[in-house]
Amino acid sequence: MFGVAKKLRAAGVLGLNERNADFIMRLNPRRLYPRVDDKIITKELALQAGMAVPEMYGVIRNQGEVRRFGEIVANRESFVVKPAQGSGGDGILVVIGRSTHKRELFRLSNGMLISTGEILHHISNIVGGQYSLSGNRDKALIEYCVQFDPTFAEVSYQGVPDIRVIVYRGYPAMAMVRLPTRASDGKANLHQGAVGAGVDLRTGKTLAGVLNDLVVEEHPDTGARVAGLQIPQWDFILQSSARGYDVTGLGYLGVDMVIDRDLGPLILEMNARPGLNIQIANCAGLTDRVARIEEIYDSAATPEERAAVARREFPAREPLKRRAPDA
Repeated sequence: MFGVAKKLRAAGVLGLNERNADFIMRLNPRRLYPRVDDKIITKELALQAGMAVPEMYGVIRNQGEVRRFGEIVANRESFVVKPAQGSGGDGILVVIGRSTHKRELFRLSNGMLISTGEILHHISNIVGGQYSLSGNRDKALIEYCVQFDPTFAEVSYQGVPDIRVIVYRGYPAMAMVRLPTRASDGKANLHQGAVGAGVDLRTGKTLAGVLNDLVVEEHPDTGARVAGLQIPQWDFILQSSARGYDVTGLGYLGVDMVIDRDLGPLILEMNARPGLNIQIANCAGLTDRVARIEEIYDSAATPEERAAVARREFPAREPLKRRAPDA
């Protein structure tokens, strides 16, 4: 056991305890957590900074406002319902249309139909705190439903992929694309069975993927190759991720973005406790990259300059062929 840990450290793999003590506790003051733990606050801060986010249609703040759902979505064919303080994709409903016969029936991204009453019940559960990080009362956010970008059409199953960028002291350090699968029920969540594909920061091209800690070359549902996809507007994505540091003040940050077919890259959310599986997806550790950022850190650098540094400093390594180490 200790031998394995020693080998992982030697390979530059950042462990959970080190992440918590040396990164989160040191660089992320708890007073700043609401900026990322509450998606409504995150959206407002991003908008103030001129960053692109999915449009917010309405917020339901208490049980008495649940009945406002019909009014909020009256003329909407598609939308997303999510808890403001949820995590891991829990509690999110993605509505992609209405029944052609009964407008009070809505079609979810997995093809199932759901009634207005069922959505109202779900919203009531959100407001009651069923999906919140703390278990306390929450708010339900109803927002624009991202339209699928054809770039990822062959490597995604019934869902919209997202791009996670780890930002250290304002510098993008590592990135991956999370690809929905049948097992993840169309959600871009690694813990639920999505594929994570590393990204070459220099080029914005995907590397080999990881599925349940195993390195994979093909999407499990479509059979399409995961590596070699060119992510659109990669410079803009890196710059927006770097700007997340200026917006939140958090020194260790996960920035999640999606690419909309019509609107381009949008900030989906930010995270003060981003996970470590991104290292497996990239077959590389974060420790060496963080050390390099410390060496070249410039407090006066702009987001654009920090993104350019990341592209220069962190090109992809040769991917592993079989099994990646467990981070």
